Amino acid sequence: MSETSPEIRILSGNPSTAEIAAVTAVLTSALDQLAGENRRSRDRGLSAWQGSQRAIRLPLPHGAWRNVVS
Repeated sequence: MSETSPEIRILSGNPSTAEIAAVTAVLTSALDQLAGENRRSRDRGLSAWQGSQRAIRLPLPHGAWRNVVS
């Protein structure tokens, strides 16, 4: 996986290099945090709630109720 730098464009104003560096650091940190949350949610798998859900019985094949002999 290759890392690429996001493109940040200043559209107006006249920010100093220190201000640009601060904005870049904040945005990079926020994107890294979101990427980490995304990885954790994918790695987690099923929650305890989802794992406890199960079918009560297997579904009956179409017409199976008619084949019951009484």
